[in-house]
Amino acid sequence: MAESPSHDKEDELAGTEQPFVAHLTELRDRLLYCIYGIALAAALLALWPGPGGLIDWIAMPIKAHMPPDAKLIAVGVFSPFFVPLKVLAMAAVLLALPWLMYQVWAFVAPGLYSHEKRFALPLIIFGSFLAYAGIAFVQFFVLDKMFAFIQRFTPASVAATPDISSYVESILSLYIAFGLAFQVPIVVMLLVRFEMVTIEKLRSFRGYFIVLSFVVAAVVTPPDVISQLALAVPMCVLYEIGIVAARYFANATRAPEETEAASEEAKSAGQ
Repeated sequence: MAESPSHDKEDELAGTEQPFVAHLTELRDRLLYCIYGIALAAALLALWPGPGGLIDWIAMPIKAHMPPDAKLIAVGVFSPFFVPLKVLAMAAVLLALPWLMYQVWAFVAPGLYSHEKRFALPLIIFGSFLAYAGIAFVQFFVLDKMFAFIQRFTPASVAATPDISSYVESILSLYIAFGLAFQVPIVVMLLVRFEMVTIEKLRSFRGYFIVLSFVVAAVVTPPDVISQLALAVPMCVLYEIGIVAARYFANATRAPEETEAASEEAKSAGQ
């Protein structure tokens, strides 16, 4: 007599349970690995290009729209010391992001079924790629257009010399906002995979999501039209990509018994 699908799942993970203390120990080890990865990335970035080089790199978009000899200023007493360290720490986290995501996957992997493990790691890699894409989009497109738009309203009698501390905080907030916003396809695929919503409902929610995207963009971006459109429009596009990818992802990550059951239901419906 064939075993039930639920029994097959129980057999696959049978004997893999660990006591609570073992989970805490594993969590501690993974957190330490994350810290080691960030520390190594920070050490490498400190050697090259260095904190000053990172500051110069993120300042390129605004310096392109400033007078040739103009520089960013440091108003705070400790800004010349703490701001480069903040930038170095953020860059180290971004550089180590795939390693950090791998540690998350390694922690939860023992509790996943074999058909789920095949796609968990590619999903993490895809999420890291989307985060990098969002940050690159900010650095190479959004900031240039945004500062060009803002400089048009600067009177000729005013010298635009932004403070480095406020500039870095604004840029880092945009990096985080776009990095998270670009995760829309991942969220959509997971919602469909765990059957929290259906693809049909996502399609019917499209109009509401467009409005929601512009509301989010208005809240998390500076009060200029360029940056708001630059966030809202990609979110809408990524939402559509997520809907298309969700169907494939949901089918590809089904357990074998779920696939057989779906095939039988399709055959029964066709008869």
